[in-house]
Amino acid sequence: MSHGMTTTTSTSSSFPLAGRTMIMSGGSRGIGLAIAVAAAREGANIVLLAKTDTPDPRLPGTIHTAAAEIEAAGGKALAVVGDVRDEASVTDAVARAVERFGGIDYCVNNASAIALAPTEELPIKRFDLMQQIQLRGTYLLSSACLPHLRRSDNAHILSLSPPLNLAPEWLGAHPAYMLAKYGMSLLTLGWAAEYAEHGVAGNCLWPETLIATAAVQNLLGGDDAIAKARTPQIMADAAVALLRKDARSVTGNTFLDVEVLRAEGVTDFSPYGGEGDLEYDIFVDPPHQRDHA
Repeated sequence: MSHGMTTTTSTSSSFPLAGRTMIMSGGSRGIGLAIAVAAAREGANIVLLAKTDTPDPRLPGTIHTAAAEIEAAGGKALAVVGDVRDEASVTDAVARAVERFGGIDYCVNNASAIALAPTEELPIKRFDLMQQIQLRGTYLLSSACLPHLRRSDNAHILSLSPPLNLAPEWLGAHPAYMLAKYGMSLLTLGWAAEYAEHGVAGNCLWPETLIATAAVQNLLGGDDAIAKARTPQIMADAAVALLRKDARSVTGNTFLDVEVLRAEGVTDFSPYGGEGDLEYDIFVDPPHQRDHA
């Protein structure tokens, strides 16, 4: 359930994405790429900051194939090979975005690492990687974008991070990953409050269910998990709907994808796939447990 200072309503004024500039961490594949392509279809300029200069044998897609998809969808793409954990990389990507497109309207914190081993089994290298990408990376990219976001008439920081579900089952399931992802959400809610008077929105978006991506296939259960997952398009549609919203009236929220789309009048989610019993994503309770939140 969304929690925040203000929430979406059907009366929120709508801003077109055409001609606006989005910078995203990651985005070579999966949910990030789906969001980038959906925004490109609306005519947005997309700047990707990602490490995938060459293909990974286990995962399809590079920053260059992503840029080609964005251009094919009707947007303009700028691919910046770099590391969101590195201050110089982030500073360079933001400078190139502004040089090429004249400003930044949307900062999308998409890059993430996942490791779900129990505490005693999780190597400290994996702990460090998750905190560095999710926390440091989100902080670096957002803080570098903020001077430019303040100049936009409809600026959004959108982080792909979950509602702050403090139920013991989620706190204890994988604390290191929980800390990294909840940290993204806390930072984003913090910026929503810090920059409210500047009109910069800060919202989080998280899938209700597993999403059919290579990461889910490889890490969370193979074909069985994919059968219980929705397509990345549901997150893409929800993200675009959020970015169209008036930043001053929709900020400080942790949304599930279905909440955003229901507010847009969507009642049938079957086109997004998933057969029979869908599997809820990490940190998401079944619907009957959410209503009291």
